[in-house]
Amino acid sequence: MSERDQSLDIAVTGMAAYLPGIDDYSGGLSAWWRTQLAGAVHTRRYTREHLLAVGVPERIVADADYVPLHGHLGRWARFDHDFFGISPREAELIDPQHRLMLEVSWNALEDAGIAPRHPAATTGVFASMTGSGYLRAAMRHTPDMDPDLVDDLIHGSDPDFAAARIAYKLGLTGPALAVQTACSSSLVSTHLAVQALLNRDCDQAIVVAAGFGYPQAGYLHLPGGVLSPTGSCRPFDKDADGVVPGSGVACVVLRRLEDVNDADAPPHGVILGSAVNNDGNAKAGFYVPSPASQEAAIRSALTLADVGGDSVGYLESHGTGTPLGDPIEWTAASNAYRAAGARHAAVAVGALKASIGHLDAAAGLAGLIRAILVVRDGVVPPVAGFTALNPLLDIENSPLWLPTEATPLDAGTAPRRAGVSAFGIGGTNAHIVIEQFRDNRGNRPPGAEPRDQLVLVSAADTATLDRLAGQLADHLDREQPDLAEACATLAAGRTHLGERLAVTGRSSSEVAERLRRPHQRVQRRLRRDRPDPAIFVFPGQGTQRAGMAIPYDAALPGFGEHLDDVLNTFPPRDATRIMQALFDTDFPPDEIDQTALAQPSIFALQVAAARSLIDLGVAPAAVCGHSLGELSALHIAGVLSLTDAANFVSRRGEAMQECSEGAMAAFAGPADQAAALVERWHLELELSAVNGPDSCVLSGSAAAVAALRGQVGDTVPVRTLRTTRAFHSRLIEPAVRTLAKVADTMSLGEAAIPVALSVSGAMLPAGAAPAAQMLADQARLPVLFDQALQALHLEFPAATTVEVGPGCSLSAFAEGVGFTTATLGRRAGAEGNAVLSGLGTMWTLGHPVPVAPPSRARRLHLPPYPFFGPVRVAPETMPGGKNTAFVPPVAAGPPEETGHHHEVDAATAMRQIWSEILGLDDLSDTADFFALGGDSLLISRLIRRANTEFDIRLPVRRMLSARTLHAQVAIVREIRGG
Repeated sequence: MSERDQSLDIAVTGMAAYLPGIDDYSGGLSAWWRTQLAGAVHTRRYTREHLLAVGVPERIVADADYVPLHGHLGRWARFDHDFFGISPREAELIDPQHRLMLEVSWNALEDAGIAPRHPAATTGVFASMTGSGYLRAAMRHTPDMDPDLVDDLIHGSDPDFAAARIAYKLGLTGPALAVQTACSSSLVSTHLAVQALLNRDCDQAIVVAAGFGYPQAGYLHLPGGVLSPTGSCRPFDKDADGVVPGSGVACVVLRRLEDVNDADAPPHGVILGSAVNNDGNAKAGFYVPSPASQEAAIRSALTLADVGGDSVGYLESHGTGTPLGDPIEWTAASNAYRAAGARHAAVAVGALKASIGHLDAAAGLAGLIRAILVVRDGVVPPVAGFTALNPLLDIENSPLWLPTEATPLDAGTAPRRAGVSAFGIGGTNAHIVIEQFRDNRGNRPPGAEPRDQLVLVSAADTATLDRLAGQLADHLDREQPDLAEACATLAAGRTHLGERLAVTGRSSSEVAERLRRPHQRVQRRLRRDRPDPAIFVFPGQGTQRAGMAIPYDAALPGFGEHLDDVLNTFPPRDATRIMQALFDTDFPPDEIDQTALAQPSIFALQVAAARSLIDLGVAPAAVCGHSLGELSALHIAGVLSLTDAANFVSRRGEAMQECSEGAMAAFAGPADQAAALVERWHLELELSAVNGPDSCVLSGSAAAVAALRGQVGDTVPVRTLRTTRAFHSRLIEPAVRTLAKVADTMSLGEAAIPVALSVSGAMLPAGAAPAAQMLADQARLPVLFDQALQALHLEFPAATTVEVGPGCSLSAFAEGVGFTTATLGRRAGAEGNAVLSGLGTMWTLGHPVPVAPPSRARRLHLPPYPFFGPVRVAPETMPGGKNTAFVPPVAAGPPEETGHHHEVDAATAMRQIWSEILGLDDLSDTADFFALGGDSLLISRLIRRANTEFDIRLPVRRMLSARTLHAQVAIVREIRGG
């Protein structure tokens, strides 16, 4: 056969499922797949007590033909309704199948490396589900249900609305179709999704299906029926006596293979071709399958896939285990694959129903996922519980055989291939041919020296965040993936939710350890949709160190380009020396401490970093600087041009270098106490900075600073600062005269954003310009940083200060005033990239950070989001009468006339109506109806209830715009006239 045309191939980029045998999301499909290779059976036999509790009539339980067994889902009733913006009451009206399909669709998109909610690619939804037993149970439970409630219940449980609900909640704009062909529904959905992708109706498709028997219980075997009287599904077995029902949900994400690029996670498998047909009337009865039509579907799929039967090594069968269906399927598949060139006993047959039962509408998709795992990993699972081959099956002339233990699937140098069948009652047949994905995108370049990475994890609540962090830690330990790729996946391939944590590390093991230790990670809950205002604060001299730009260059996109722009404003020789000081960790410390080099080096670092943050979207609401840092702040605020600022900083450093040597000491006490001690001991020291209520700085000669330390002893902490000059003291006055002349030549612009001036402690508002003389005076006058912070906090009380510089000393002062802080500088003795840690802190506060993956990073398949919502939603006892969701809040028929409408307290009654409609208690006056899961349908019901309660007519438009409880109560009172 000629070389295959791969232009029509479809990649399976994401998978997720919740199936019998998956107890929770911690192990996901990987743990479940191991049970399949072990031949496990995941059906549950129920006790009499359980069956009665979930509403099975006692006469049915006692029937001799009742089989108390089912492929069971253990956590079906849990639903994260808040996660999807659904109120508790609305959630109770939604069939568990709709709920679970929402969750697995989210997980499958994440597995594909696509951040759910409004993905970039046009995404279609193809959904299938079993008819709603939940709806039938509700109608039996409350036959006189309010008509509005009936409509909501139908919208939440009918198969017609499942695809549309997923598209709505995830913001998907491609075709959203419900596909129903009984047991073959989900494989037919897959076929239609493939066609939609090839027709360019969408660029990505979600295929999702659910099969769920409500309540989960046993079944009544009818003689001659398809259900097993023994409770064991044994496909192709001599003891096969029927199928066992099961519950499950499955989802795959599909894309055109040609659209998969180097940055994407490797697809799980590839769909080569698919075909669908129907038996028509060429069979003995509606429920009887046709071997000719099944064979025709398989032949068509192989032809469309352009592969021979001799290249297929595995068949995931429909495999119901019925005495009639098994021989028909065996014959049809044998004929089709033999005609396509398959050799004798060359195609291993799998039968998922033997393990988990028959998932009805989801059966075909669950089988597709298992077949993908077979070709991906190259191992065929055994048929669970198999004893001996059905003697009615022709094995002498068949290419099919049944494995009884896990067996390698070796295709040699060719890709491993498999077929998947699903046949629906009524005769709609589907077959799909798949193959393993072989990554021919080229080898990744060898990784550079291990470097710190920023790991971002988020969830909707604290408990889920802890579970997700634990799952991720286990995965990193077990799989040891490329850490940069894992970080890129988490940053760009996951939706960033409100509960957040960030850690840094150089290896998967190191990150895993920190994820498990809360004290080694930054964790916060976002307080609102938008981040709090950011205030950039710039430290002064004393924080410099050799190589201080390295972590910024490694962590901040665009930093290098902005640094080049700044250095181009300095003379070439000076720029070269600044560059060496910023990037050479062996640069002489005594040289970088010299004012002439330290000040322009710090300035260059601060400006490049601030501009990089602004490029990321972190626009400062205000700025503030400490001493030298004030010049960086004035430039970022637009007061100083880059050329003027760089020139002034350079001249400032040189002029101060020419001043007499001196020293500075940080005094851990109030400024008035420090001044009193200086006066008492007659020390030639001046107050040069007030940083906080218990923190100030004194400047003078080195001898005076030494005398201060000697006199104070251990009574007050005093620390000598890393500087060779006594800034903001009389020893700097020669430099002030020089700087005044330089300032006279400069033109100062108006501030674009407010500047808290530490030279005065006052705010320079946006639109104002300072006097040029201030630039010279601020080198001599004391730094009133505490007053500047107080002024900032008065104007921006909810802001976050971002310390931009090599150190982190200013953040402690900002915290003392009441600010939330993030620092990009390194704390003394700290390890790792402090800039990355600071960016992680900013991300937990809602600020944008660099989420674009590095050029070599590919996205990975990482653990899914561990949905584990409250148990309160739809308890299994509903059919027995304990669930209140289906009790109508208003009885059918006209309201009772009491004649006392105006005596009803509006606030109390409206609060009760809100509580009943939303299913929430403890509602505050400022509660937002729509933020709590309300929508236009629910507001209509609310208005109807209120009109009946108060005998009024509420205006719909006003009630829609009055979102809060307090506002709606006010409208009711106004219209009632009191």
